[in-house]
Amino acid sequence: MFFDLVMAGLEVCTVDDIALSVLTTVIGHQDAKGWTICDAGWMAMSRDRGTANQRVDQGYGLVCDASGAPIRGLYVKQANQEHGVIARHPDFNGDMPDLPVGTLLRILPNHACATAAQHQRYHVVPKDPDAALMVWDRFGGW
Repeated sequence: MFFDLVMAGLEVCTVDDIALSVLTTVIGHQDAKGWTICDAGWMAMSRDRGTANQRVDQGYGLVCDASGAPIRGLYVKQANQEHGVIARHPDFNGDMPDLPVGTLLRILPNHACATAAQHQRYHVVPKDPDAALMVWDRFGGW
Protein backbone atom coordinates (compact mmCIF):
# COMPACT_ATOMS: atom_id res chain seq x y z
CA MET A 1 0.00 0.00 0.00
CA PHE A 2 2.81 2.44 0.83
CA PHE A 3 4.37 2.13 -2.61
CA ASP A 4 1.00 2.64 -4.28
CA LEU A 5 0.57 5.79 -2.20
CA VAL A 6 4.05 6.97 -3.16
CA MET A 7 3.45 6.54 -6.88
CA ALA A 8 -0.01 8.08 -6.61
CA GLY A 9 1.62 11.10 -4.97
CA LEU A 10 3.83 11.64 -8.00
CA GLU A 11 0.89 11.47 -10.43
CA VAL A 12 3.17 11.66 -13.47
CA CYS A 13 4.31 8.12 -14.33
CA THR A 14 4.91 4.62 -13.08
CA VAL A 15 8.28 3.16 -12.10
CA ASP A 16 8.36 1.29 -15.43
CA ASP A 17 8.21 4.62 -17.28
CA ILE A 18 11.45 5.90 -15.73
CA ALA A 19 14.31 5.33 -18.16
CA LEU A 20 17.15 6.83 -16.13
CA SER A 21 18.67 5.65 -12.88
CA VAL A 22 21.86 6.25 -10.95
CA LEU A 23 23.82 3.18 -9.87
CA THR A 24 25.29 3.70 -6.42
CA THR A 25 27.12 1.72 -3.74
CA VAL A 26 26.43 1.57 -0.01
CA ILE A 27 29.53 2.98 1.68
CA GLY A 28 28.45 3.20 5.32
CA HIS A 29 25.76 3.49 7.95
CA GLN A 30 24.73 5.84 10.73
CA ASP A 31 22.76 3.36 12.79
CA ALA A 32 21.71 5.84 15.49
CA LYS A 33 19.88 7.87 12.82
CA GLY A 34 18.69 4.88 10.79
CA TRP A 35 20.65 6.08 7.77
CA THR A 36 22.45 4.22 5.01
CA ILE A 37 25.11 6.25 3.22
CA CYS A 38 25.74 5.83 -0.53
CA ASP A 39 28.30 7.30 -2.91
CA ALA A 40 25.78 9.24 -5.03
CA GLY A 41 25.15 12.77 -3.84
CA TRP A 42 23.82 15.80 -5.69
CA MET A 43 26.73 15.69 -8.16
CA ALA A 44 25.33 12.37 -9.40
CA MET A 45 21.60 13.07 -8.98
CA SER A 46 21.26 16.89 -9.08
CA ARG A 47 20.10 19.17 -6.29
CA ASP A 48 16.55 19.32 -7.64
CA ARG A 49 13.83 18.60 -5.07
CA GLY A 50 10.94 18.64 -7.53
CA THR A 51 8.65 16.62 -5.26
CA ALA A 52 9.16 18.74 -2.13
CA ASN A 53 5.79 20.47 -2.49
CA GLN A 54 3.80 17.43 -3.56
CA ARG A 55 1.59 15.26 -1.38
CA VAL A 56 4.37 12.64 -1.14
CA ASP A 57 7.88 14.04 -1.03
CA GLN A 58 10.42 11.67 -2.59
CA GLY A 59 13.48 13.58 -1.40
CA TYR A 60 16.16 13.11 -4.03
CA GLY A 61 14.78 9.84 -5.38
CA LEU A 62 13.38 6.36 -4.84
CA VAL A 63 15.76 3.60 -3.79
CA CYS A 64 15.78 0.35 -5.78
CA ASP A 65 17.81 -2.83 -5.75
CA ALA A 66 20.50 -3.20 -8.43
CA SER A 67 17.98 -4.62 -10.91
CA GLY A 68 15.69 -1.58 -10.55
CA ALA A 69 12.98 -3.04 -8.30
CA PRO A 70 11.90 -0.43 -5.71
CA ILE A 71 12.74 -1.18 -2.08
CA ARG A 72 9.57 -0.47 -0.17
CA GLY A 73 9.72 2.48 2.18
CA LEU A 74 13.16 3.89 1.29
CA TYR A 75 14.08 7.19 -0.29
CA VAL A 76 17.11 9.46 -0.58
CA LYS A 77 16.47 11.81 2.32
CA GLN A 78 19.33 14.20 1.68
CA ALA A 79 22.21 14.66 -0.70
CA ASN A 80 25.58 16.14 0.03
CA GLN A 81 28.00 16.87 -2.78
CA GLU A 82 29.25 13.29 -3.17
CA HIS A 83 27.16 11.28 -0.67
CA GLY A 84 23.49 10.46 -0.39
CA VAL A 85 21.58 9.62 2.77
CA ILE A 86 19.09 6.78 2.38
CA ALA A 87 16.43 6.58 5.06
CA ARG A 88 13.02 5.15 5.82
CA HIS A 89 10.30 7.37 4.37
CA PRO A 90 8.43 9.21 7.17
CA ASP A 91 5.15 7.51 6.15
CA PHE A 92 6.65 4.01 6.28
CA ASN A 93 6.66 2.03 9.53
CA GLY A 94 8.64 -1.00 8.36
CA ASP A 95 12.20 -1.86 9.23
CA MET A 96 15.25 -0.77 7.29
CA PRO A 97 16.45 -3.63 5.10
CA ASP A 98 19.92 -5.06 5.59
CA LEU A 99 22.13 -3.16 3.11
CA PRO A 100 25.75 -4.12 3.83
CA VAL A 101 28.64 -1.92 2.70
CA GLY A 102 29.27 -2.72 -0.97
CA THR A 103 25.60 -3.32 -1.85
CA LEU A 104 24.72 -1.91 -5.27
CA LEU A 105 21.50 0.12 -5.45
CA ARG A 106 19.73 2.13 -8.13
CA ILE A 107 18.25 5.53 -7.42
CA LEU A 108 15.29 6.67 -9.52
CA PRO A 109 15.72 10.44 -9.43
CA ASN A 110 12.72 12.70 -9.16
CA HIS A 111 14.02 14.90 -12.00
CA ALA A 112 15.60 12.78 -14.73
CA CYS A 113 16.56 15.74 -16.96
CA ALA A 114 18.58 17.46 -14.24
CA THR A 115 20.20 14.14 -13.33
CA ALA A 116 21.07 13.29 -16.94
CA ALA A 117 22.74 16.69 -17.35
CA GLN A 118 25.19 15.78 -14.56
CA HIS A 119 26.86 13.04 -16.63
CA GLN A 120 29.13 12.94 -19.70
CA ARG A 121 27.80 9.63 -20.99
CA TYR A 122 25.02 7.15 -20.36
CA HIS A 123 25.40 3.41 -19.91
CA VAL A 124 22.35 1.95 -21.59
CA VAL A 125 21.11 -1.40 -20.29
CA PRO A 126 19.22 -3.20 -23.07
CA LYS A 127 15.98 -5.07 -22.38
CA ASP A 128 17.53 -8.25 -23.81
CA PRO A 129 19.78 -9.64 -21.05
CA ASP A 130 22.06 -11.21 -23.68
CA ALA A 131 22.65 -7.93 -25.52
CA ALA A 132 25.74 -5.85 -24.87
CA LEU A 133 25.73 -2.78 -22.65
CA MET A 134 25.77 0.36 -24.77
CA VAL A 135 27.47 3.65 -24.01
CA TRP A 136 25.98 6.85 -25.39
CA ASP A 137 28.10 9.98 -25.23
CA ARG A 138 26.21 13.11 -24.32
CA PHE A 139 26.56 16.33 -26.23
CA GLY A 140 26.39 19.64 -24.45
CA GLY A 141 26.26 23.32 -25.16
CA TRP A 142 23.58 25.62 -26.39
